[in-house]
Amino acid sequence: MKKLLIITCLVLLSSVGAFAQFNLGLKAGLNYTTIKAQNHEFDENGVLGYQAGVWARIGKSFYLQPEIYIGTKGSKLEFTSGGNTVDVKQKFTTLDVPLLLGTKFGTDKLNFRIMAGPSFQFNLDESNNAFSQAVDPDFYKYRDYITNAQIGAGVDLGDLSVDLRYETSLQDINKNNGQKQNLLHLSVGFKLF
Repeated sequence: MKKLLIITCLVLLSSVGAFAQFNLGLKAGLNYTTIKAQNHEFDENGVLGYQAGVWARIGKSFYLQPEIYIGTKGSKLEFTSGGNTVDVKQKFTTLDVPLLLGTKFGTDKLNFRIMAGPSFQFNLDESNNAFSQAVDPDFYKYRDYITNAQIGAGVDLGDLSVDLRYETSLQDINKNNGQKQNLLHLSVGFKLF
């Protein structure tokens, strides 16, 4: 995990000199997460979470946009255990590092963007969550790290930016049950420079 962060920082620093334009900003927003299991032993409903962090944009019409933010994700699960229906809300906190490539068109004061790329997710909570405690703590442990993919669009109006993205996990979020997460992100950013 430390090696990945070091490599990411080195790539970003070496990229700054290769592009003419560099922007840095803050962002915050909401996300809606659903977690799906392959075996469908339980019904899943999404939960609302948040995200807050920083972003950089390197380049003009084509750009690299690395970000780092803290967010919450989870799901509401309903399953049958011993003839009883059990409802569990699972929520966990993550550190997310998307590395997005994008293009923008328009003017400096008003432009539209599209972007896509990988997002590296580090689980900051303990491996056990409310769902694993209710069912089987050893079987439903979440991974400490997974890779996701993001795709989205955005608009910049002066120093204000709004992004809408879809994210899906490229691997199971736990080791044994085949669960995958899907998210919708809506965020607002402010360009500092």
